Amino acid sequence: MSAPPPRTAPLWVAAWHCRCPRCGQAPLYVGLLTVRDRCPVCGLDLREADSGDGPAVFVMFLLSVVMIGLALWVEFRFAPPLWLHAVLWPVPTLVLAVLIMRPAKALMVALQYRTRASEMGV
Repeated sequence: MSAPPPRTAPLWVAAWHCRCPRCGQAPLYVGLLTVRDRCPVCGLDLREADSGDGPAVFVMFLLSVVMIGLALWVEFRFAPPLWLHAVLWPVPTLVLAVLIMRPAKALMVALQYRTRASEMGV
């Protein structure tokens, strides 16, 4: 008789809190976006986790629509000079990109673990 499969954390917990997709307790990242090699709590081998370009493309599409929409609204509402647009928009764009990228990449890693896309954790 085989052992029961390990209990997995809900997807939203793994993604939103950037936690291990199996236990949902240990942080997924070592640095800003570097996935750790192994979960220190449950021992899940995360070296095979590869989210590819999916999260980056998703963040670029989502953020470009939001930021361009806001820039157009500011332009038509207040008509500031162009240099103000050049100073105003890069900082919130970079901050939001990093804040959205971490959970997006964690979601891709959790989905990869759930669907066993790379035999990760087997």
